[in-house]
Amino acid sequence: MTKKSSLLVLLPLAVLTACTTTPNQAPVVERQITRRAPPPAPAPAPVQEVREGYYMVKKGDTLIRIALDHGQNYRDIVAWNNLANPNDIKVDQVLRVAPPEDAPGVRTAAVVMPPDLTKAPPAPKKTEPKGDKKPYTDAELKADKDADPKPATPPRVDKPVQLASVKPSVPAAAPAPTLSAEDREVSWMWPAEGKVVGQFDEGRNKGIDIAGRAGQQVLAAGAGKVMYAGSGIRGYGNLVIVKHSNGLLSAYAHNRSILVKEGQTVNKGQAIAEMGDSDSDSVKLHFEIRQQGKPVDPSKFLPNR
Repeated sequence: MTKKSSLLVLLPLAVLTACTTTPNQAPVVERQITRRAPPPAPAPAPVQEVREGYYMVKKGDTLIRIALDHGQNYRDIVAWNNLANPNDIKVDQVLRVAPPEDAPGVRTAAVVMPPDLTKAPPAPKKTEPKGDKKPYTDAELKADKDADPKPATPPRVDKPVQLASVKPSVPAAAPAPTLSAEDREVSWMWPAEGKVVGQFDEGRNKGIDIAGRAGQQVLAAGAGKVMYAGSGIRGYGNLVIVKHSNGLLSAYAHNRSILVKEGQTVNKGQAIAEMGDSDSDSVKLHFEIRQQGKPVDPSKFLPNR
């Protein structure tokens, strides 16, 4: 068999063998799936501390409300903060709500400390000339003994002292607000005739409610100056605020009409509004007294009736 013939015989066999051979498979590689951790939550914004005498505006605040809560005239707050538009205040804005030190009318009185009564007064110093030191004679020693008085004998107690029985203590009423000398000079009267239908409750009712008829006169409960007259606080309707001293003001809400203007000086008992039901479900006067902007119980100030 020639070489050429042998190649012709082997070629089909090679093709057949190639067809029956299992093809090579690609290797299987197990890949480990790495899960990414969620990004960390952003750190909370640092809480901004507000110094005393300043206030950070919250959602829903108005300048009139802020002024009432701090016992100030809203016009003063506008001036202290150089506000171009009193109605344009923003959440988180910090406002000065106390007069600056150089504001007119602000005085710092000298503090005089009272004497400390717990300490005994110092013994008076002796100014007499010192005597000469000389030895005592027997006669002088006997004379000194005769001159010394004998101590008094304490009286004898035959019977034990009877102590009065102690009655259980009764809870005292809430103390009256601490007032300055200027605040104590304010004379008060009831702002309207009528039945009290809502008592003071610091958590829910910041004053008292007096029922009446539409158009009934609302009187200034004390002499002072009108600090606000308008309807700029939601829930109060037509409102009048009178400032009586640096620490005390009174508020008259839900009026039908207002009879005074801002900046006007009013006398105790002067008509300042007419009772109504503005921003209220019934005709009544909502009356508040505030000390340094904080609501206090009007019954601690008003006379009995």
